[in-house]
Amino acid sequence: MTAAALPVEGQTYQRAITAGVIGNVLEWYDFGVYGYLVPTISALFFPSGDPTISLLLTFAVFGVGFVMRPVGSIVFGIYGDRYGRRKALSAVVFVMALSTFAIGLLPTYADVGIAAPIMLVVVRLFQGLSAGGEWGGSTAYIVEFAPPTRRGFFGSWQLVGVGGGFLLGSLTAALLNNAVDKATVLAWGWRLPFLFGIAVGLVGAYLRWRLDDTPKYTELEETGRVSQVPLVEAFRECPREIALAFGITLHNTVAYYISLIYMTGYMVTVGKVPQGTALWISTACLAVFVLLIPFMGWLSDKVGRKPLLIASCVGYAVLGYPFFLMAGSGSAGLAFLAQLLMIVLLAPYAGACPAFYAEIFPTKVRYTALSIPYNIAVAVFGGFAPFIATYLIAMSGSKQAPAVYVITAAIVTLVILLKTRERAFQPLG
Repeated sequence: MTAAALPVEGQTYQRAITAGVIGNVLEWYDFGVYGYLVPTISALFFPSGDPTISLLLTFAVFGVGFVMRPVGSIVFGIYGDRYGRRKALSAVVFVMALSTFAIGLLPTYADVGIAAPIMLVVVRLFQGLSAGGEWGGSTAYIVEFAPPTRRGFFGSWQLVGVGGGFLLGSLTAALLNNAVDKATVLAWGWRLPFLFGIAVGLVGAYLRWRLDDTPKYTELEETGRVSQVPLVEAFRECPREIALAFGITLHNTVAYYISLIYMTGYMVTVGKVPQGTALWISTACLAVFVLLIPFMGWLSDKVGRKPLLIASCVGYAVLGYPFFLMAGSGSAGLAFLAQLLMIVLLAPYAGACPAFYAEIFPTKVRYTALSIPYNIAVAVFGGFAPFIATYLIAMSGSKQAPAVYVITAAIVTLVILLKTRERAFQPLG
C-alpha cells in the first residue's frame, strides 16, 4: 500500500503527502545528523579532559535547539492558521535548510576558541525555531487532506518523514564513518552531512510552495471563518485538548529521542560497541521503523488509535529496564535486539499519533493548538532526553538508570490515554 496507489484523487493526495514528508525528512535529518555525530562534535566544539563533561555539553546544545521549538510553534502556528498551511510550511523548511548549511560552515574550538560553541548554539536556536513550526503544521496539512476513513494512514506518513530523516542522517553518518578515517572526519568530513542538507531543503521549499492549501482550510477562507487570533482562541476554546496533547506527547517524545538518538551513543559509551557498528545497528532499526509506520497508521483506521497507543506505552513500561540491560551489555547482537524491540514497540504510537493529535482540535486553530503543547513537551522531555539519560548514569553510577525516565513517561501517558475517548471514527472538526 503506497501513496501512489490511492484511488480517484490519488495524484493530489500523493502531492500532499510528498510535500509533508519531504519537509520532515529535512527537519529531522538535521537533528539526526547532529545526534549521530555527537562524539565528533563533542571533540571539535567541547574539548575537555573529562569525556562525560564533553558529552553533557554536546547533548545540552542538542537540547538547546528544542528550547526554541515552543517559540516556533507560536510564530508559525499563528501564521499557518491565519494565512494558510502552505505558506507557513514553505517558510519553515527554508529556515531549517539555511541553518543546517550554516553548521557545516562553522569554525571549531581549535579555530576560534569559545566563539565556536557560542555560534553552534545560535544556529541550533534557529533550527529549533524551524522545527517548532514543522511537526504540527505538516500533521495538520496531511490529515486535513485525508479521506475521513484514512486519516490514520495519511497521518502516519508524517512520521515516515520524521523517521526517514533520522534514517537518512544515520545512513549518512555511517557511510561517512566507513568512507574516511577518523582523522579526516575530524578535519573536514563532519561538515559534509550538514552541507548536504541545503539540497533537500531547497527541493522541499519548492514542492511546498507549488501546492494548494488543504480543503478544510480553503473552506474556512471561502466562508470567512479563518481565525484572526488563533493563539487566544486555542487556549480559550481548547484548554482540555491542549492539556491532553501535552500528556500524550510524554511517552511519544521520550521514547522517540531515547530510541532513535540516544541509544546509538549509549551503545558506544556504555556498551563499548564500536561506533561504526552502532551506527549501522541504528540505521537498520530505523529502516524497520519507517517500514512499519504506514502499516500501523492503516491499522489505526481499522481498530482505532487508542489500542495502538496503549500497546506502545505498556510495552515500554514493562521492557524499559531490559532494553538498557541488553544495549549496555557489550554484545552487539543484544544491543541490536534492544534497539529493534524499542523500534517495534514505538511504531504503533508513531503510526497512530499524528491523526490522533489532529482529530482533537478544530481546523481554525489546529496548527497553533496542536503545535504549542506538542513542542513544549518535546522541548522539556524529548530534546533534553539524551542529556537527562547521561546525567542519570553519571549521578547514580547505574548503566540502566535511564530506564526509570523511559518507564515513568510511558506510565504517565498510559494513565492519560485510559481516560481519553476514541476519535478515529468521528468527522474532523
